[in-house]
Amino acid sequence: MPRLATFNVNSIRRRVPHLKRFLARHQPDLLFLQELKCRTEEFPALELAETGYRLHAVGQPGGRNGVAVLGRVPFEVTAEALPGEAADDHARFVTVKALGGEIAGLYLPNGNSGGEAGFAYKLRWMERLAAWAAERLDHFTPVALLGDFNVCPTAADLAPGALPPTDALVRPESRARFRALLNLGLTDALRALHPAEAPYTYWDYGPAFDTNRGLRIDHILLSPEWAERLSGCGVDTAARAEDQPSDHAPVWCELNFG
Repeated sequence: MPRLATFNVNSIRRRVPHLKRFLARHQPDLLFLQELKCRTEEFPALELAETGYRLHAVGQPGGRNGVAVLGRVPFEVTAEALPGEAADDHARFVTVKALGGEIAGLYLPNGNSGGEAGFAYKLRWMERLAAWAAERLDHFTPVALLGDFNVCPTAADLAPGALPPTDALVRPESRARFRALLNLGLTDALRALHPAEAPYTYWDYGPAFDTNRGLRIDHILLSPEWAERLSGCGVDTAARAEDQPSDHAPVWCELNFG
């Protein structure tokens, strides 16, 4: 049963040991990373070579953003940028063909920096993502979107009072665009299998993790062909409980292709 996973590592060069332990615990077939905070050539490929995973990183100058994919199944990289805005040079998107479908790893803009212009960029990015997904769904291509969406879809996806209503992660416009993705026919894997209490995926540094004052902003969205094969999904909170962790925990799902 193939296992897909996503992990915002919040600096890959600081989290190599954490990443290795996660790979050993869960052995995902494809893992998508976000917030590498390094250039492509600075990605620690040699340190990860012993894992046996094939690696493809998309870094960015200046120590910002960055995404990557690690696979122990064959995959073909099909894009390193989200189409629709030629001036957008952020390293936030990578897609691969694998397992008979197309899978996107994404790091959606936060939307809180840069004032209203920054928030408008976030909304445009989500609209471009919806267009990308719709094109594939219209052709009945199995699709998965994994990553840090920087959106709490509903009030149930954050601890009470964890964010003000003006935060870009919970503003109505952000949530509306997340719903637009679901309305295309995508399934929120974690919510589907944990309808009452989907676990959080992010906790700020400090006491937030110990008090479970978290957010659910890392998501896996599946097209109908793969949603009907969904057999498991969860959050690896053990990664967040380690020393010097990322502020995000990995999210994984399992698909039953039998």
